[in-house]
Amino acid sequence: MTRNIADIRRDYEGGQLDESQSTDNPMELFDEWLTLALESEGDDGNAMTLATVDSQGLPHARVVLLKGVDEQGLVFYTNYHSHKGSELTNVPYAALVFWWPSLARQVRIEGSVEQVSTDESNAYFASRPRASQLGAWIATQSVVIPGRDWIEERQSRFEQAYEGQEIPRPVHWGGYRVVPTMIEFWQGQPSRLHDRIRYESRDGQWQHFRMAP
Repeated sequence: MTRNIADIRRDYEGGQLDESQSTDNPMELFDEWLTLALESEGDDGNAMTLATVDSQGLPHARVVLLKGVDEQGLVFYTNYHSHKGSELTNVPYAALVFWWPSLARQVRIEGSVEQVSTDESNAYFASRPRASQLGAWIATQSVVIPGRDWIEERQSRFEQAYEGQEIPRPVHWGGYRVVPTMIEFWQGQPSRLHDRIRYESRDGQWQHFRMAP
C-alpha cells in the first residue's frame, strides 16, 4: 500500500437532522431517506450490511440487497441453508447498516427476524430474471466447492433441466423480514459533530431522542 490510510480525511457536509423532522413512525423517515438514496446512489442505494450471530455468539457480516420495505419491516432474500440462514435459525435477530456516501447518511437498524410467507417468496421469485431464478438452484451457497468448473457444470445441467419450462422456487430459498426494534438515523456534519436521531420501540410504541455525535 502506497497511501497512508491514517491520513485520509473527509469533512462531512449534509442537511440538518433535528427533532422537528422526526415523525412518530421512523419507517416514514426511512422511506424518505431511501427514496433520496436510490436517486443519488443509483442501483447501489438498496445495498445494506447484514450482521448476524452464530450459536457460539460470534458475529458475521456481509452486504445484501434490500428487496422490500413496509410497516412490518425490511425484506431480503437468500438461501435458507447459507451461513446467514443457519445463523438466523439459531439466533433470529440481526442488525442492518445502510451507508449512503453521496448524502453523508447512515441508518442503523436492529430487530428480530422472521421468514416471509410462502406467497411473498413465490411472488418475488417469479419477478426475478430467468438467469437469477436458475442461480438460486445452481448456487449451494456457503459450501466449499472444487472450482469454477463445478459452477459451470451445474449451470449447464439446470439450464437443460428447465429448458422451455417455468422455473419453480427452490424450497430452500426465500425471504426474511427484519422487524425493527431500533432505528438510528445519522447525518454527517462538519468537525465530526454529526446529527443522530434514535428510535426505540417500547411496549409497541416508538420513542425517539437525540444522541451525542
